[in-house]
Amino acid sequence: MFGLSELAIILIVVAAVLAIKKLPELTRSAGKSARILKSEARAARDADEPGTPRVIQGEAVRREDPDPGTGTQDTPRG
Repeated sequence: MFGLSELAIILIVVAAVLAIKKLPELTRSAGKSARILKSEARAARDADEPGTPRVIQGEAVRREDPDPGTGTQDTPRG
């Protein structure tokens, strides 16, 4: 009937036919993964450089009043 080599060839052909349908999806996800890896490597390299200021988006820093006697801070009045 079929030997081991013939069965292996048939399985390879079936796997290739099934893989052709998924090939565009696989290449798209591989490209997306490569872009993410590249941007993360760039961010890690930029973070290692001393002297470059870091900007954190979305944070507001409120400065403290240097002279508490001026009364410019919001204080509850009673």
